[in-house]
Amino acid sequence: MATDILEIGDSSFESEVLQSDKPVLVDFWAPWCGPCRAIAPVVEELAVQFGDKVKFTKCNVDDNPATPTKYGIKSIPTLIFFKDGEVLDKIIGIVAKSRLEEMILKG
Repeated sequence: MATDILEIGDSSFESEVLQSDKPVLVDFWAPWCGPCRAIAPVVEELAVQFGDKVKFTKCNVDDNPATPTKYGIKSIPTLIFFKDGEVLDKIIGIVAKSRLEEMILKG
């Protein structure tokens, strides 16, 4: 069973992430980014595993520059975990699936 990962942008960020009633993992990425493509299957596995408790989203930094700038994103992939509109944790680069699970479980 695949869980959809919601594509969000500058215009939908506030409603989908900051106002969400569930914790939200935002994957800031770009199509040309090799490490972003490498971590995508791991994020998809986590979406299946935790999709009932956490909303999983992706934000293309090329198409939506305002949001990454607001959160100080200088390199991708960057994954930010939000809860109640606040940043709980931030991971930059490729990390082990266990590190992402730890971030989600902590939230």
